[in-house]
Amino acid sequence: MTEQVLTEQVLNEEAPHTELDRARSAHSLAQQLEALLIVADEPLSAMTLATACDRPVREVRKTLHELVADYDGTAAGGAPRGFELREVAGGYRFYVRESLDPVVADFVQQQTPAKLSQAALETLAVIAYRQPVSRGAIASIRAVNVDSVVRTLLARGLVSEVGHDGETGAILYGTSDQLLGHLGIGDISELPSVAPLLDDGSEGFDNESL
Repeated sequence: MTEQVLTEQVLNEEAPHTELDRARSAHSLAQQLEALLIVADEPLSAMTLATACDRPVREVRKTLHELVADYDGTAAGGAPRGFELREVAGGYRFYVRESLDPVVADFVQQQTPAKLSQAALETLAVIAYRQPVSRGAIASIRAVNVDSVVRTLLARGLVSEVGHDGETGAILYGTSDQLLGHLGIGDISELPSVAPLLDDGSEGFDNESL
């Protein structure tokens, strides 16, 4: 076997062989973390991110802290970004910077139609009667993916994040004061009972008691 053939064989063995390998080698750890965090619906732990990037947890934590400083404008003395990376419920997730909430709220009010879709109304009903409830539980009840619908309800200010599940870290959702105002009630305990609206009055939401 010639020296050239041996060299080519070694290079081929060392080169990335899959699309995933090529993507990891072509992008920094910071870029990979940003890509994962921007598509995440729930906070991602450092362990989860490390596994996804195939990098040590210590290295991932260090890079996450650097990203936080970068977005906050403290790393190089620059201005903070319009978004921030927060550590919540043992994981990391992107959020709009709180000082920009009025800008986002005004935009949503101008862009969002006043009428809710049937899917949004059904999802809102599940949240109202089962709160606090996770997105996964809502999807299980409705038997459909509810990610976009929940985002719509959040953007409209009709529901809000009220906590995190102690076991899974999943975000829990509940109704907002704005929704109560639209309904003309002061508390969720004033919501009408679901049972009389069903064919069998003995059935309804398992945890309807408010």
